[in-house]
Amino acid sequence: MSEAITQQQCQNMLANLELPTRAFINGKYVDALSGKTFTTLNPATGKPLAQIASCAAEDIDSAVQAGRSAFEAGVWSKMAPADRKKVMCRWADLIEDNLMELAIIESIESGKPVGECYAVDLPETVNAIRFHAEAADKLFDQVTPTGRDTLSLVTREPAGVVGVVLPWNFPALMAGWKLGPALITGNSVIAKPAKLTSMSTLFMAELAHQAGLPAGVLNVVPGSGASAGGAIGLHPDIDVVAFTGSTEVGRMFLEYSARSNLKEVLLECGGKNPQIVMPDIADLDAVAEQIVASAFWNMGENCSAGSRLLVHSSIKERLLEKMLQRLDQWKTGNPLDPENQLGALIDEGHMNKVLSYIDKAKQEGCRLVAGGGRLFPESGGYFVAPTIFDNVTNDQTIAQEEIFGPVLAVITFDTEDEAVQIANDTCYGLAASLYSNDLNVAHRVSAAIRAGTVSVNCFSEGDMTTPFGGYKLSGFGGRDKSVFAHDQYCQLKTTWIQLK
Repeated sequence: MSEAITQQQCQNMLANLELPTRAFINGKYVDALSGKTFTTLNPATGKPLAQIASCAAEDIDSAVQAGRSAFEAGVWSKMAPADRKKVMCRWADLIEDNLMELAIIESIESGKPVGECYAVDLPETVNAIRFHAEAADKLFDQVTPTGRDTLSLVTREPAGVVGVVLPWNFPALMAGWKLGPALITGNSVIAKPAKLTSMSTLFMAELAHQAGLPAGVLNVVPGSGASAGGAIGLHPDIDVVAFTGSTEVGRMFLEYSARSNLKEVLLECGGKNPQIVMPDIADLDAVAEQIVASAFWNMGENCSAGSRLLVHSSIKERLLEKMLQRLDQWKTGNPLDPENQLGALIDEGHMNKVLSYIDKAKQEGCRLVAGGGRLFPESGGYFVAPTIFDNVTNDQTIAQEEIFGPVLAVITFDTEDEAVQIANDTCYGLAASLYSNDLNVAHRVSAAIRAGTVSVNCFSEGDMTTPFGGYKLSGFGGRDKSVFAHDQYCQLKTTWIQLK
C-alpha cells in the first residue's frame, strides 16, 4: 500500500496540476475537430473543473486511421512480445511515479475518496498493467498432434484495432483491466473514457507514449456515449469493442455490431449481487464488516456491490445491530480528505435517481433502518447517506433493479434452498458472497449460485489471476482480468503445412 497522504498535500498538489483536457490521438494531445468542448464537474461541489474536448464521429475516424496505420506498419503489432513487455512495464512504472497526481485527478472528477484512489485503485491499475505485460512472453501457442507428413500450428494474432469504452466508477482501474491485455497482445486501441471521468485516462495515455508506446497505438477520445461511443460501436474498421457499463448500453453495442462489421463485442454489465449469511456462521462481527464494505464501498457505485443481504431469519436482528455499529465508523465527506471512506455520487442526475429508489422503497413498505436521504446539500455536492432497508421481499423494486448507489436491501430466508432461489431470482449474475462455517454448505451453495464470481466468507472480486465477468444480463462474450482476457483480443489462426 502507498504511504499515507494528507488533505493539505492533496490541496497543494491540485493547485499546481495542469489538468489534461484534450483528446490524445496519434501520440499527441489535440482538440476535437469540431472545436467543441464539454464541462466536467466536481461531484463534491457541483462546480466546473475543466472544459474537455468533445469528440464525435470524425474524431473517432481520425483515431481509427492512426490506430490502423500503426497496426499495419507493425511498429507494435509485430514487435517481439518480450519487447512489448518492456514498454508496458515502463508505462506501469510511470503511472506509479505519478500516483498521487492521478489519484487527485480521479478523486476530483469522480467524487471517489482520494485515499481509496491512492491506496487501492491506482496501485491496482499498475498491478493490472504489469500482470498482463509479464504474461506476454509466457503464453505459448500450440502444435497439434498430426501425422508425420504434416505440421499443424495454432497461433494467436492480434485482432487489429480495439475499441474500449470505459465506465465512470473506476476510471483508471477499468482502463488498466482492458488496456493491459488489448495492448500487450499487439493491438492498437481507441479508448473512450466515460464523459464524466475523462482526465485520468488521458493522463495515462500520455504516460504510455512517454514509456515508448508508438504513436497511434493508444488513442483516447473523450466525448458523449451517443456521439463518440456510438461511433466506436458502428465503425467498420474497429475489430473488437470491449465495454463496461449498464446492460442497456451493452445491448446497444451488440446492435451496433450487427449493423456494421460484426465486430467482436465484450460486455461487462450490471449486477444485483446477493450476500448470503447462513445460520451456522460463527463470527458475526467479521461478517458485518464485510457486508458493509460490499454494499457501500465506492458509494455503492460498483457492479459487484452486494446490494442484497440474504440472511437467515434466526440471526437477522443480531447481524443488523452489528452492521449498524460498523456503519457508524464509515465517514462521508470531502473526497480530498483521506479520512473519509465515502465521497460524492458521480452527478446530480445519478444522485436523484438513487434518491428516487429510496423513496420508492419507503412507498413499498420497506423499513428504513439507516440513512435514507441526501447529505451536505449546502456544499453543492451529490452526497447520499449509506442506506439500509429491512423487511424487503425479493419482488420489490430495490431488490430487483440495479440502483448503483449506497442502498442495501435486507431479505430473510429460512432454508438453504430458499436462499439459493432468492439469490438466483434476478436477471443478473455478476457476483455473490456466501458466509458459512460448514464446508459442505459452502460447496453446495456456491455451486448453485449462477454468478461469475462467488466469494466465500469474504467480499472479493478475486485478484488479477482470476477472470471477472458475469452470467445472464451481467456479461457477454468474455472476461476481464487473468490470462483468459488475452485470447479475446486475438484471432486464432491454423497453419497446416504439408511435408514431403
